[in-house]
Amino acid sequence: MKCRHCGQILRNCLIDLGSAPASNAYLSESALRAPEPWYPLRVLVCEECWLVQTEDTAPFGDLFDADYAYFSSYSKSWLAHARGYADAMGKRFQLSDASHVVEIAANDGYLLQYFKEAGVPCTGVEPTAGTAAVARQKGIPIIQEFFGESLAKQMAANGQSADLMAANNVLAHVPDINDFVRGFAWLQLLSSHH
Repeated sequence: MKCRHCGQILRNCLIDLGSAPASNAYLSESALRAPEPWYPLRVLVCEECWLVQTEDTAPFGDLFDADYAYFSSYSKSWLAHARGYADAMGKRFQLSDASHVVEIAANDGYLLQYFKEAGVPCTGVEPTAGTAAVARQKGIPIIQEFFGESLAKQMAANGQSADLMAANNVLAHVPDINDFVRGFAWLQLLSSHH
């Protein structure tokens, strides 16, 4: 396997925890009678750039499918943190109805609902159908795709560059971290031109 960031061959295993089925995968009655896929839980470290990374083998769509079951709004303490973050960022960056906040992996709108409540326009990017639907029910515009440089270019061309971008608990789940981060840079660089 090659490093996700610098492309060097990975030789050092930091820890090997064996294997396990995908988390948050609730099996149907028929799936309970079939073999369940298990994936390796090996964590490798790159000797060149020191990025610590998992040896993923699960297709991305298998983990983040139509039945994805994690909804951020189930946690009251996480909602309290999200409200505090939105308030602090609104004050720090003087966000207003002329600003635009973009959250990558917006889940069910747990964070963006507070920017919307404060009158700050926002857009979420969320590939999972169930969570995206709940965010839309809250009145939050959602782009239901995986984020990367190509989507960032489309968003910028559509006038959706960002004054503030947020991404919570997502980078560890991204298969191409360089493409993902380039998307951030692209949206942020363009936002300084308007």
